Amino acid sequence: MKLQVNHLQLRRQKQILENVSFEAAAGEILLILGPSGSGKSSLLRCLNRLDAVDSGEVLIDGKRSDSLEVTQLRRKVGMVFQVPALLAGTVRANIQLGPSLNDQTLEESRCRHLLEQIGLPPETLERKAETLSLGEKQRVALAQALANQPEILLLDEPTSALDPTAVLTIENLVKRVHHDLKMTTLWVTHDLNQALRFNTTTLVMVEGRVLARGNIQELMQDMGNDTLKRFFEGRLSTGSSMETHGGIHEH
Repeated sequence: MKLQVNHLQLRRQKQILENVSFEAAAGEILLILGPSGSGKSSLLRCLNRLDAVDSGEVLIDGKRSDSLEVTQLRRKVGMVFQVPALLAGTVRANIQLGPSLNDQTLEESRCRHLLEQIGLPPETLERKAETLSLGEKQRVALAQALANQPEILLLDEPTSALDPTAVLTIENLVKRVHHDLKMTTLWVTHDLNQALRFNTTTLVMVEGRVLARGNIQELMQDMGNDTLKRFFEGRLSTGSSMETHGGIHEH
């Protein structure tokens, strides 16, 4: 499912998003990379209508997202947060939550299949969510999102709180799920090494604006944009002046 974002503006005491426009092709993994405070998480929240934009539009296969009921939108556009927010109770109850809110029943076979997709054994269904490790909780949060069979998946720094081994586990898991389901996937990160491991189309954001878009390897070779160069060299702090030298750089 194609995602198109046109001229998003969001202001809360200060400008959060400024004229953000981009496209994600159906079935594409798009990395959104930038320093802390660059508006990446706010962008995802706007895509899922957790925050309302001041102006601009989000199109899903050509249809404005604000023309859909919120529940319908969130079935189409799933989201996994930085810190998994699971409810007290069993893993089964957490996975079944989304479909139950839509008056649907998640069959036992489907629950087990979702656990298989996230690499956890079937007996995990009966475990209490609070007994899981943080990495396991994040996997269950992913299964929770997948239970609604979304066509677009938003991942808001899902590995930033995890240890290095769990980081790689979640990355590989998402790559495998994406390969199997061909979902349009947006992954927000501030970790350049993570972006390099994905080695895919990357949107670089700074101070609420899109600075550049292209393959991460090619972007790193672009020395014509001083702000981009400083970011890749680790010399760009929040609040730095943004000089795009002609606008968004495409590769």
